[in-house]
Amino acid sequence: MLRITELRLPLHHPEEALPAAICRRLRITPRELVRHVVARRASDARDKTDIQLVYSVDVNVRNEPAILARFAKDRNVQPTPDTRYQFVAKAPEGGVARRPVVIGAGPCGLFAGLILAQMGFRPIIVDRGKVVRERTKDTWGLWRRSVLNPESNVQFGEGGAGTFSDGKLYSRIKDSRNLDRKVLTEFVKAGAPPEILTEAHPHIGTFRLVTMVESMRETIEGLGGEYRFSTRVDGLDIQTDGAGNRRLRGLHLHDGSYLEADHVVMAIGHSARDTFAMLQAAGVHVEAKPFAVGVRIEHPQSWIDRARFGTDAGNPILGAAEYHISHHCRNGRTVYSFCMCPGGTVVAATSEEGRVATNGMSQYSRNERNANSGLVVAIDPERDYPGDPLAGIALQRRLESLAFVAGGSSYEAPAQRLGDFLAGRPSTSLGSVVPSYRPGVQPTDLAQCLPDFAVEAMREALPVFGRQIPGYDHPDVVMTGVETRTSSPVRFTRGDDFQSLNTAGLFPAGEGAGYAGGILSASVDGIKVAEKVAESLCRGA
Repeated sequence: MLRITELRLPLHHPEEALPAAICRRLRITPRELVRHVVARRASDARDKTDIQLVYSVDVNVRNEPAILARFAKDRNVQPTPDTRYQFVAKAPEGGVARRPVVIGAGPCGLFAGLILAQMGFRPIIVDRGKVVRERTKDTWGLWRRSVLNPESNVQFGEGGAGTFSDGKLYSRIKDSRNLDRKVLTEFVKAGAPPEILTEAHPHIGTFRLVTMVESMRETIEGLGGEYRFSTRVDGLDIQTDGAGNRRLRGLHLHDGSYLEADHVVMAIGHSARDTFAMLQAAGVHVEAKPFAVGVRIEHPQSWIDRARFGTDAGNPILGAAEYHISHHCRNGRTVYSFCMCPGGTVVAATSEEGRVATNGMSQYSRNERNANSGLVVAIDPERDYPGDPLAGIALQRRLESLAFVAGGSSYEAPAQRLGDFLAGRPSTSLGSVVPSYRPGVQPTDLAQCLPDFAVEAMREALPVFGRQIPGYDHPDVVMTGVETRTSSPVRFTRGDDFQSLNTAGLFPAGEGAGYAGGILSASVDGIKVAEKVAESLCRGA
């Protein structure tokens, strides 16, 4: 089988146009084309008057060796790659002395646990939050009644923060082993729509993620894995030898119990701030890393659709339009869109009392009234939060506390019309764009919740974005604050063996450890870390 890439057809092409295009591309007759399967489909809407579909197609043809020889120098006609996942190890007969432990049941922990279970290692997965159905009820408690459960919310619990998001399943990671295909395949087995295997920008949506997470838990348990929910890790048992080498021997849990463990995947997510502090106090190597802060910005989805797709807005093949924009400002800052959620809602994403943080969420249908995205400014430790590795967390907390007060100290969020933000005046009411954030918003001045340099940069960038996307800087557009959890503010640095630089047996992983951003990259990192754990266990290390 061979793969043709960059095969372009008009948006409105008939079904028979694809096999005809394959024949033209390969210079063969229709009788020589045996079979074709779409491997990937993307859309190119850079010219909204001539939107193209871009295909990658796997093809069976007669006399394939001759055709491959004919196109030997053509990078767009190559043998179809083998994307099947190959396990790197298998648990020894009789098992291992201590079962591996995975801390965190988000995407990274989920796939670390799944791969270890599939290799026969019977992992123990612990999570401070609840099973996904109970966690969902607690999360809605904040959204509907302003009642926060600090241990069960958007950030903590089965499925991780990605459960309440757009469910995007694409990333910019370099993945020569096609581990992303393993992730997508397992998601489809768990109930995701098969289209995620072929769409260039696949997504799932919150409601489907809930049932998928449950299905994957059942798979892991069926393979001998064990889950322990409502279980927070409060301390590490680290032994130090005469040469000063540190090795993890166990975990102290919140209820006073002890769990023996010498191979632990730390997949705790980007909001486990108390756990970050515990790890630092235990001497685990940690560094500050860059992240971004800003607001959520909302536009009617119809505006974005028309701006991106013109007269083809609403075409079901295209779906709800997305955007990715950035601007480098005169003050040296970069403003960019983050985690854009077409046809979605802005949600309360705090995990700590007395603080407000926002995020975006969409269902699979992406059919809510508004589009929303983070509008954020990149920041870095050297100039914005120097000194302590956890100083970025202190900055996040300060901004979230300011937002809580500005919103009325009730978990309502501060909001502002874009026109008022640009003019430097507080909003006293909102306009035609209705905010989606629950439990509600309070019109105010967002500048009181953000660093001055961020306000300056956003005020410069918004008119620029308005020239790129008509209506983007409309005065009635709603901005809701604050967006602070764009990525982890720390990195628990690991070596080539994926273990902590100074604590053997501890495997930092995923977004919280600073090695991923989003569902797909976190899942892939979970697979990589699980493989290193398995290899170490098989060596008896």
